[in-house]
Amino acid sequence: MARNSAQDNPLAPVTIAVGQEDLLLDRAVREVVVAARAADADTDVRDLTSDQLQPGTLAELTSPSLFAERKVVVVRNAHDLSADTIKDVKAYLGAPAEEITLVLLHAGAAKGKGLLDAARKAGAREVACPKMTKPADRLAFVKSEFRALGRSARPEACQALVDSIGSDLRELASAVTQLVSDIEGTIDEAVVGRYYTGRAEASSFTVADRAVEGRAAEALEALRWSLSTGVAPVMITSALAQGVRAIGKLSSARGGRPADLARELGMPPWKIDRVRQQMRGWTPDGVSVALRAVAEADAGVKGGGDDPEYALEKAVVAIARAARARRG
Repeated sequence: MARNSAQDNPLAPVTIAVGQEDLLLDRAVREVVVAARAADADTDVRDLTSDQLQPGTLAELTSPSLFAERKVVVVRNAHDLSADTIKDVKAYLGAPAEEITLVLLHAGAAKGKGLLDAARKAGAREVACPKMTKPADRLAFVKSEFRALGRSARPEACQALVDSIGSDLRELASAVTQLVSDIEGTIDEAVVGRYYTGRAEASSFTVADRAVEGRAAEALEALRWSLSTGVAPVMITSALAQGVRAIGKLSSARGGRPADLARELGMPPWKIDRVRQQMRGWTPDGVSVALRAVAEADAGVKGGGDDPEYALEKAVVAIARAARARRG
């Protein structure tokens, strides 16, 4: 779980979220945004990737406003910033603007370490977001999620959830939320088994999530596991279609808060946040290519081809490639 430093004020002038666990990085950003909007409902949030923060951009974003509005500026993959932009950020760290919170997301590795060191030296608030590679860490995460929601779960239930869902923290967090919402009293292993062990739609959506994130190898691994456990190919094509359509719908929607977009697009707010993370490498052409790939796979698994498994593998690879179009 993310651990905050002694400077535990989300509205500190600068926050650095350090690590490679996407869910924890997103939560670090969300904590700052929620605190800022609690202080000022009209807070302007600018969420930028490293390539969008060019030399001079930070000065423009943090320049004084006639309306003295509160602003949150989020910079993702700060370790990938250009040398000239890093100079801008370091200069800003020495004299941060009032009513503005800068959030830097940094992988924590050697690349871009000078910026990380400068932020720490300037007294930035730090949130640790380490990648959870060990099963014991994921088990501890699940237990902490239940505690945070004020619910009790037996140790064997937590272990069963990790065994069923796997290593994806978003899936684990979502599963905990679902169980807490649906089940009264202490959550035991039987409940987890009833909900998640071998659950077809859960595994098919894992395939879709990995594909639209551009993680082809993991998507293919999840696909083969799903098929080997008896998941119907048509369920997988359905999940792939939903994943790609969600990317297309959100990329063509106007900017706004998750709650507003949720009403406009008919998605729950949590899904808006998730799809925003997934859509970063996509282009409109990529969405078109992916939709055609899904349509071909759907025809293949419904009798239009000789090998449904090959049709699905072909679609998964095509979608993963489309997801990386903007990244080259």
